[in-house]
Amino acid sequence: MEIERLRYKADQIARNFAALGEEEAIAATADHLSKFWDARMKAQILADDRSAQSPLVAAALDRI
Repeated sequence: MEIERLRYKADQIARNFAALGEEEAIAATADHLSKFWDARMKAQILADDRSAQSPLVAAALDRI
């Protein structure tokens, strides 16, 4: 899968959790990516440049 598509998907997930507040959204996003993304997808997004991610996604990836 192209990295742009993975960024978009991760950002959608983070936006869905944003109403929980920053800390909860980061934790929920990290949990979702860990549980539901396959190993290949996780490896690609974790290897991506954090500056290309939204702040919530970047923080969630740092927790995985």
